[in-house]
Parts: sequence; structure tokens; C-alpha cells
Amino acid sequence: MLGRTTGAVLVGVEARLIDVEVDLGGGLPTIAAVGLPDSAVREGIDRIRAAIQNAAFKLPQRRVIVNLAPADVRKHGAGLDLPIAIALLAADQQIEPPIPPAMAMVGELALDATIRPIRGALSIAMAAREAGRSVLLVPCANADEAALVEGLEVIPVGSLADAVAVLKGPRRMRRRVDTAALLEQAQQEIHAQDLADVRGQTAARRALEIAAAGGHHLLLSGAPGSGKTMLASRLPGILPPMSPPEAIEVTRVWSVMGLSRGLVTRRPFRAPHQGISFAGMTGGGNPIRAGEISLASHGVLYLDELTEFKRESLEALRQPLEEGRITVVRLHQAATFPAAFTLVASMNPCPCGYHGSPDGRCNCTPLQIQRYRARLSGPLLDRFDLRIDVPAVDPKSLAAKARGECSRDVRRRVVAARNRQRERFAPSGPTCNAAMEPRELDRFAALEGRARRLLVGACDRLGLSARGFDRVRRVARTLADLEGETSIGVSHVAEALQYRHLPEGTMRV
Repeated sequence: MLGRTTGAVLVGVEARLIDVEVDLGGGLPTIAAVGLPDSAVREGIDRIRAAIQNAAFKLPQRRVIVNLAPADVRKHGAGLDLPIAIALLAADQQIEPPIPPAMAMVGELALDATIRPIRGALSIAMAAREAGRSVLLVPCANADEAALVEGLEVIPVGSLADAVAVLKGPRRMRRRVDTAALLEQAQQEIHAQDLADVRGQTAARRALEIAAAGGHHLLLSGAPGSGKTMLASRLPGILPPMSPPEAIEVTRVWSVMGLSRGLVTRRPFRAPHQGISFAGMTGGGNPIRAGEISLASHGVLYLDELTEFKRESLEALRQPLEEGRITVVRLHQAATFPAAFTLVASMNPCPCGYHGSPDGRCNCTPLQIQRYRARLSGPLLDRFDLRIDVPAVDPKSLAAKARGECSRDVRRRVVAARNRQRERFAPSGPTCNAAMEPRELDRFAALEGRARRLLVGACDRLGLSARGFDRVRRVARTLADLEGETSIGVSHVAEALQYRHLPEGTMRV
């Protein structure tokens, strides 16, 4: 007899539907799996044996062949346990009627026949809908996540017996989750990291607001203890709320990595350690997993002590910063991950961190300072739209009772600026000023008269590259949006040029 079901496996953040075929033949009672199963799938055979018996079903005393198709796709993970077990029971005629062809199922079986949650339920649900499946059985813990997908009947099951009961009787469908309502509810919550906690640092706060309003990358340079990390951690609190498509994309990545079982409603903030590997930053492994730049997509990637990161890890950021995605290629697989993040980095001006301090605490030699700053390549520095010095905070500012402007007020201006950009670029243009291509720059960030002459003259004096020239225009467009201006003025270009400044002695790009 032959039993058929449909399961799914993950390839990066995408899911691939797998046809599960079980044949009962003559010979000794063994179970063999073919079709490039990995160790987790092969070990699942023993889990399936125990689960079938503990669920009061009979284990067929015949030779069982489990075929996982297509055969050229490597099968990873334990999510195929449930479809294999159901196909085996169907082949043994312990389940009637036959499994509907429009149904797919995933789940990891425990020895007591309960169903444990799996990773990537949202990606699997999306793949099932795109493949024309109308019903999806998922573990109870993954039901809310899978229910984010429209046009798919999601049925939560808690055990193997529950799954069999669904096939024999009426279905209890999981109600679809309203993505927009969840996002709106999350925005009413107060962010724990409030910009009002920052004392002084007027220039840095201004740069933070500009970065949030236009999606610009930001480099903070200053002495230890000047508040660089504190500033960076407050950026998510002034960013605009995620749109439903952005939230879905973030949730897919986080679910595949096992970091979420429901809709991610807040923009990510990732701060990896300086010792992170190349694969940890970009993604890799077997099976291929997302890296930090993908986990930070539609949020903030913060690199503290930028010069201490491995050079190969930093240089790997260059392409994702331009394209908003990264393709990871390994021996047997290739996967594309989203990487549309805002990069915020901090560094010290010298090895001891006190170069330029008024009290003369720095003892670093010019050669030491040059070698320290040479750890960052010119092309990487060129991708920072905003570069700001963060000086030590005046003790009087620290002791003052007055707090700075809160994140909620700053966020209103940021949201207003982003709304102007959304109306300008609609319906299929970039999402923010930082993502403008040359065509959009010429149309929406055109400079005329004094503003154009100022920028052209500054290119000669500051040695700006062609990329730097365009990035100044993008920042100037954001400054105009914050003020509600339709055209870019001289003051906007002048302020944007100030943010191309680099710490003293660093190469100009």
C-alpha cells in the first residue's frame, strides 16, 4: 500500500514543499528513508516508531520505505516527523479516508506522540499558499504565526491523535491574525529606551533624528563614556512603525532562527560582539542560517568599537548596504536573505580613546593613531551618510534636572518626514531617502542655484567621491523633509556637508 502527504523544509528563509511517500512491502519490519534526509530526519524514524505506539496505533510489521521528493533537495530538521507518521498510518489503512491533496502538515513528534513546535512556520504557510494548498496542520505553538497568512486554513494540532482526528472529523480552524491591528497596538506601548535620558549631545541627537527620518547610516566617534552606545540604543524608539510587509519579512527571518513564534512588532536592534565571525555576520552554515545583518533587517545593526571587528566581517557589509539583501552560497545550497538595515557604528578617535581631549590625556603617537584608523577601509567609511563627533558630556549637563526631548516627540517629526517620502515615491519607489537610486535623485533631490554651487565647490575642497556627492544630496533631501520643504535649499546642503566630516586625520571620502 502507498500513503502520501505533503510536508515542508526550510532553505534559508524560504520554504520548500516536500512530497512524502510511504510504501509497505514485504520483508523484515524496518523503516528506511530516502531522498537526501539529514541526521535529524533519519533520527526522526525512531521518534515516529515510539509516537505511533504511544498514540495507541499499530506499527506496521512490514518493510517500510519513506521517499522524500524532490530527491535532489536536502531535507533538514524535524518538521517532517508528522507528515511521515501520517503517511505511514495511511499506507497501513489505519486512516480513512485518504489525506486530501490540498492539505500540508508540519510538526516534530515527541516520544509520547505530542507535537512540538518547529521553526519557520510563517515561511511554510506562505509556501503552502503559493503552491495552491488550502489547509495546513501546524503545532499549536505555531498556529498564531501561520495564521498571519491570508487565504490559508490553519489547523493547530497538539498530538498525533489530534492530527488523525482532524482527518476523520470536522476541522477547528485557527482564526486569522490581524497584522495591522497588532502593529498598531505595539505602537501604543512606550519604548523602554527613551531619548530623554540622554543629557547634552545636541549635535548627536540631531544626527540620530536625521538617520531615523531618512534611513541613513550613522558613524559616532568619541571618547569612552561619551554616550555613543546610549544614543544608538535609542534609535529604534524614534523610528517609524513597521508596515505589515516589513513585519512579515522580519518575522520570517526571526522564526527561521527560532527567535520568535509570533508577529515581530518592533524594529530589531542587533548589537553583535566584536569577535563575530564572517558567517555569523553574513549568514552561512549547513543548513544555511541567517546572519546578524539579516536579523537586523528593517531595524538597526549597531557595531560598537567598529575598529575592533574583523576586517573581513566589515567588508562583507559593503554589498548589503547598497542592495538591501545578501545571497549566501555554500557547496550544496544557496539562499538569499533580506538585509535592509540601518547601520550605526561607534569608534574611538585613537587606541586609548582620548585623542583631542582638552586635558591632554592621550599618549598615542601619530603612527599608532594612523594604524588604528587604517583598520577601516575608505569604501566602508564612504557608505556612512552621517559622521558625527560625540564629545565628553559636560558635568553640568549631567547634573541638570531638566531632561531632553523625549523619543515620542522626536518620533512624530520622523514619522511626518517618512510620510512625505512615502507619498513622493509611491507606489513602487524606494521606502526612504537613503534608498533613492540616481533616477529618483535627479527627480526629487535636484539642486539649483546657490545650493548646487555650494555642493560642487565642497566636492573639490573636501575631496568627495561620486558616492559621497549623492549621499550629501540624500541627506539634504531628508533635512528638507524634516522641515516640510518641497525643495532643497542652501542651508540643507550646508548642514548635510557637515555630516561628511571625519575625525581629524582620517582619510576623506
